[in-house]
Amino acid sequence: MDTHVIIGVLIPFAGTVLGSAMVLVMRRNLGDQVQKLLLGFASGVMVAASVWSLLLPSLEQAKEAGGIAWLPASVGFLLGIAFLLALDSLIPHLHPNAEKPEGLHTKVKKNTMLMFAVTLHNIPEGMAVGVVFAGLLAGDAGITLSSALALSIGIAIQNFPEGAIVSMPMRSAGVSRGKAFLNGTLSGVVEPIAAVITILLTSIFVPILPYLLAFAAGAMIYVVVEELIPGLQEGEHSNIGVIGVALGFVLMMILDVALG
Repeated sequence: MDTHVIIGVLIPFAGTVLGSAMVLVMRRNLGDQVQKLLLGFASGVMVAASVWSLLLPSLEQAKEAGGIAWLPASVGFLLGIAFLLALDSLIPHLHPNAEKPEGLHTKVKKNTMLMFAVTLHNIPEGMAVGVVFAGLLAGDAGITLSSALALSIGIAIQNFPEGAIVSMPMRSAGVSRGKAFLNGTLSGVVEPIAAVITILLTSIFVPILPYLLAFAAGAMIYVVVEELIPGLQEGEHSNIGVIGVALGFVLMMILDVALG
């Protein structure tokens, strides 16, 4: 595998690791307002990445192939939504500040289910990075190295606070700093794994690349709508989350347009 691809796949994971490491240096948990700002930021990054890095390239590739431009994007997007809906219904997980876990019933500890929630969240992000780099390897003219790296960097930036959101509550619950850091780090391992699997699949099924791009977009939008946005509406100061969405969206848009 190309060195640039390996680096690109690992950049988002590095963001999670650095964020998880905050538990080693910070004594207090993140405040509610800070968490809302960070959740909003992650939402904005994911929405912008879905549009500029995934859906628009999907439409352009389908158009260049001479087919119905909107068909792969529409089908792939809906399949991505359905895929995450299935995972969300099967994998036991607990969203931050929620009382009742989702997914199949299990006796897994609360902290573990919190980690599963972020892990579930990271799957579509890994797929997004993987399918973009797969397009790069396939020689697709619409995907450049700089645009692929822009997506990796954008996801890494929003993974930084996510790592902290996983590790620091565990520390507050009595888990040791080292174990909390390890759990936060492990929640991000799924990203490079999902990216590599997607790259391998896409190399076999190059003609369906437009569908896979849209599939990853649908999966990310599902996470935003089902998990992140509801978290922004809980309690007070939801407007802070809106500010985070705006900042994340604009930053990801700038990265994609400037580097693309």
